[in-house]
Amino acid sequence: MSFDSIPVLDLSLARDAATKPAFLLDLRHALLEVGFLYIKNAGISDKLVRDVIVEGKKFFDLPPEKKLEVEMKNAPSFLGYSKLGNEITRFKTDWREQIDLSTNHPLPSPSDPLYHNLLSPNQWPDSHLIPNFRPVYEEYMKKMGAISMEFISLVAEAIGLSPDAFDRFFDADQQHKLKIVKYPDLQELGVNGDVEQQGVGPHKDSMLTSYLLQASHHRGLQVQNHRGEWIDCPPIDGTLVVAIGQGLEAMTQGVCQRIKSHPDVGERWYPALLQKIREEQASNNQIAETPQGLLQGQPQSQTQPVPAH
Repeated sequence: MSFDSIPVLDLSLARDAATKPAFLLDLRHALLEVGFLYIKNAGISDKLVRDVIVEGKKFFDLPPEKKLEVEMKNAPSFLGYSKLGNEITRFKTDWREQIDLSTNHPLPSPSDPLYHNLLSPNQWPDSHLIPNFRPVYEEYMKKMGAISMEFISLVAEAIGLSPDAFDRFFDADQQHKLKIVKYPDLQELGVNGDVEQQGVGPHKDSMLTSYLLQASHHRGLQVQNHRGEWIDCPPIDGTLVVAIGQGLEAMTQGVCQRIKSHPDVGERWYPALLQKIREEQASNNQIAETPQGLLQGQPQSQTQPVPAH
């Protein structure tokens, strides 16, 4: 089978014993047949969503020199700002700018492994210019981190594992990353039709799961089905878009996703929480086992793997 639309699941149904079994069946279908879904009623207040959107816009409206004060290259954590056109996917320029944040962690000690630098504190933009940015995004990351842990437990149940099957992959204070990404209006930048107008090229998320809040109403996000067709994933108010990453791909028919800029789309942006696992687990390349026979009879994706982003 293949799919022609992205399923929408109501997370509140998973929190009611009477409706949870039906939710798990729908989730199982989304995991095995699609690898991409919307969730609604996740538990993020409308006010927090509005604040996230307002503060994110304020950051991107800062003067370039103020954004460069927190440029990613200034820290060993790979957290911070990346300027427009700074990244490449499949040998083509990604027309976007972004700031990478993570849930709070202190500086590692000199005796810690080198990769613990990834757990270093965030680089926050000037609080005199955008004083509410840090508290709003710290609250959002905290709540989204909790939702991601709830959801991964439901994933385990949906594929026939115990709810705590993935617990060993996470620290008690597990780090999760947040990317706040802006795709500009390429016509305003003078990028013409002769240039590949991709916001980010076709890719698969490298994390376990990711949770994207489409903060503008412009279309652009697409996912690829098993026939190789690109299916629109338009913004839906009150939802988060959930992508199954490479860590779960072995047990879910994970598909590529892409954001591709079209000349008439205009400016758009989003924050996306990326659910990580323990660095020790990641460095050992240990992935949870799939229940025997789970994927028997499931269709295989016809697309070739593409670099993780």
